[in-house]
Amino acid sequence: MNNTSSVNFSALLSTQDLVLQVGARVLAQGLSWQVNRGECWCIIGRNGAGKSTLLRTLAGMRDIQVGKVLLQDKNLHDWDLFELAKLRAYLPQGWVDAFAYRALETVLSARHPYQDNHYWESGDDVQIAMAAMRLLDVEDLAQRDVRSLSGGERQRVAIAALLAQDAELLLLDEPANALDLAHQVSVMQILAQNCQQKNKAVIMVSHDLNLSYQVATHAVLMMPDGSCLLGLKEEVMQAHHLGTCLGHPIERFVHGSQTLFLPTVSA
Repeated sequence: MNNTSSVNFSALLSTQDLVLQVGARVLAQGLSWQVNRGECWCIIGRNGAGKSTLLRTLAGMRDIQVGKVLLQDKNLHDWDLFELAKLRAYLPQGWVDAFAYRALETVLSARHPYQDNHYWESGDDVQIAMAAMRLLDVEDLAQRDVRSLSGGERQRVAIAALLAQDAELLLLDEPANALDLAHQVSVMQILAQNCQQKNKAVIMVSHDLNLSYQVATHAVLMMPDGSCLLGLKEEVMQAHHLGTCLGHPIERFVHGSQTLFLPTVSA
């Protein structure tokens, strides 16, 4: 559990001495990290710590100034874009729907990397899209204009598209954002099942320590000094580490089979 680890070149994703910087501010310094199939990682940090910046860098949506990001031993920016889209999928925090696409069409767009020279999606693509929508409880919204959906409905359509893309590495920025409690739990469970049953890897940003601890296998804490604590969740998500990371004292409780985290409230 530290800022660096020995890099296993058979890892699905690895970083080597990665530095994240915005202007003069260093968000992460010398991050060497590996993510293997079957692992679910949660990135934790206070506002402005660089969580989204790290996720966008791993997705290939931000230039790498210092260090390397490798996917299956190959430099991230050496991947063909179609092949990269089959390997990693990315869910941003938000989006703007400028056009009146149906929800089903939005999910089907994630199948584009698999269409080769075919302009139209196949029957298999439609089945995959509908199965993802069914899993996310939005099948009945398939014909709705995405601009008419609530925030939570639109988020679940976006996650359905991410799953329909069928990538090996899923990168999600606050996937439970705008969801009600039942769907927060179900979405987190679906992500965990993708790791456990389909041998995929998940890296997600989350502010919910309790939900994250339930589904994650590993955690990354982005500390205020630019260092990162990373490793198994049981080792990393300790109250004193979380308190330093988040800038507020945290208490850790065990209730039955659950581990709970609560902010300390002054009397």
